[in-house]
Formats: sequence, structure tokens, C-alpha cells
Amino acid sequence: MLTSICSGQVALDVATDPTYAGGWAAGQNGGYGFGAWSFNGTQAPDNSFVTSGQQGMSSSSPLGTAWTLFNLSTSAGLATAGRSFAPLQVGQTIETVIDNPTTTQFYRGWTVSFNSGNDNIYPGGSGNNPAGDTGLAQVQAYHFEYFNYGQWTVSDLSGNTGATLYNTDTAVAGVKLDLTLTSATTYSLTMTPLGGSASPYTQTGSLANGGPIDWIQYQLYNKVSGGLNDTANNFEVSYVEVIPEPSTLALIGFGSAGLLFLRRRK
Repeated sequence: MLTSICSGQVALDVATDPTYAGGWAAGQNGGYGFGAWSFNGTQAPDNSFVTSGQQGMSSSSPLGTAWTLFNLSTSAGLATAGRSFAPLQVGQTIETVIDNPTTTQFYRGWTVSFNSGNDNIYPGGSGNNPAGDTGLAQVQAYHFEYFNYGQWTVSDLSGNTGATLYNTDTAVAGVKLDLTLTSATTYSLTMTPLGGSASPYTQTGSLANGGPIDWIQYQLYNKVSGGLNDTANNFEVSYVEVIPEPSTLALIGFGSAGLLFLRRRK
């Protein structure tokens, strides 16, 4: 699944890391280059905000072993997980693979967001956040079921744009999201379904604010889950990474130039 592992990686964590052998918990930090997982913003069935209780590990996902978000109610049941990384640099890409639920419910959905801040963003903003989030969403790829019939949507400075992908395209075998910073304020997002039945979707645009992008957040607000192995209703993540390091690109360029020089001398 990790198609882009290379020496230029600056951050990588996978659900199969030994750190998570005993489960997935807030404060854990496998791999390298990322901050610890935060579950702040998780909403319990009694509508209180909690720091855990709707996250775990599953081996039943089409992705294999996966970090899993699940709901305990439809009146609340908001499962949240996020973590920090060094501010994304121009030319760098943050990549993650997720598998969304196959079921949908009216006015419910899930979100992958690339944010700026030091914690997860709670519904309604920082006023509902006892941890005091300070970030604003930069780019969001989300599905929220009301009248869009399962369509993914991308949100940025220009507002909301309907993608060519639907939840049925991306639930079969998951979807890979690649967000590349193309300038200090612009990006390119590619969503590649891994089931092979739909073409990738690409969107370019401007960030919702001046940045930086240094936090990734996953949220699920959908049907009640039957447990960690309920793939129809759970939201799963297999890995997250940042690639490549800008200096690595420069080294590759210098190396290529050197080879070309030597070839010409011969």
C-alpha cells in the first residue's frame, strides 16, 4: 500500500506500526515526524466532548489493519482523530489512505481536513473546544449526506466544489489523498480510488487562509457502529506520510545534472 516510500520522506506512520499492537490510544505516536494523536473533539452519546472512546484498531478493513473511527450514537457519536507535523513546505505532499463507510445517513458524513493549528477543530469552532483549538480549515475533502447523494466535496478559499467521486467509488478498496503545496497559498489535491473502478479526481485552488498546513484531522459522524469490525459504518485510515523533502528534490536535480555532464564529457 505504501507506494511512495523513499529516502525523501520527512514523516511516516502506519497502522501496522508495533506502537499500536495493543490498540490505538490518544497520545500514541508511532513512526516518525508526526506529533502524538489527539482524540479531542470526540463527542459521546450524551453530547459531552470527550478525549477517547470511539477510536480503535481493526483488521477487517479492505485496507488491512487500520486506525478506525466509529460512532456510538446518531444524535452525537462524533469520532475525531488528528495530529501535527512540521509545516508543509512548497513542493511537499501529505498523503493518506482512508476507507469510508458504505452506508450513509441523512445529514451525516465524514471529513479529512488539512488544517492550521495545535489541536482538532471542534464543531462550532474554538468556543466548544476545552483544549482551545486555534486553527482554521485549510482544505477539506468531505462527504456529507443531505442532497448530494453520496458525492465527495472539496472545500477551500473558493467554497465548496463537488468532486467526480462518490462514496461508493471510494469505499470499495479505499482512496488515497495527496495534498501538495504548490505555493505559499495554493495547493493541488488528488483523490485516487484504489478499487480501480473510477478515475482519480484532481483539484487545484487557494488555501482558506494564509497557513501553514501543519495538522491533519479525520472525523466521522454517521450511523451507529456495531463494533470495530463493522466496516459498513466505520471510517478507517491505514497510513499518513509527508513526502518528499524539498532538499531531496534539489539533490535529485543536482545528481541528474551531474550524470548528464559526465555523459557529455564521454
